[in-house]
Amino acid sequence: MPGRDSRVFVSLGGNLGDPAQSMGAALRALDAHSQVRVTAVSSLHRTPPWGKTDQPDFLNSAAELHTTLRPRELLELCLQTEHSLKRVREERWGPRLIDIDILLYDDRVINETGLEVPHPRMLQRAFVLAPLSELAPTLEIDGQSVGKLLAGVDAAGIERLNSGRQWWRG
Repeated sequence: MPGRDSRVFVSLGGNLGDPAQSMGAALRALDAHSQVRVTAVSSLHRTPPWGKTDQPDFLNSAAELHTTLRPRELLELCLQTEHSLKRVREERWGPRLIDIDILLYDDRVINETGLEVPHPRMLQRAFVLAPLSELAPTLEIDGQSVGKLLAGVDAAGIERLNSGRQWWRG
């Protein structure tokens, strides 16, 4: 039995192979699921590596989804999508073909093994906040707008590409 329609924000990124192609394929796969609709996607952003800095720049994006999947079901779909695109988890913060993170699921707070929402480190990461701010600058997290949160972190080196917001449609 499907749940109610929920508004979800996800972050996508990658720095190996063709990250834009991988992220687009991931979004198309999510959108093709009968219980998920991709309703908005940010432009692509070129971002410097974070955490482990001796690797290529990343491409990052954010997307708004509407889904009747429960949070754990959506996480499983995201992990299956990464796996289908040949994601291998070898090194924390290391290079990757594709990464999909659930940032927000309605206004819910979820603390389960392998699933924390809001994403626990999103407020410190300009590579997450910059694309999210493009989609929902007035959205509030912990009582502050995404735009204000972005202004409070180091966004040096982040470049919004002239990709438009339909880049993912292939």
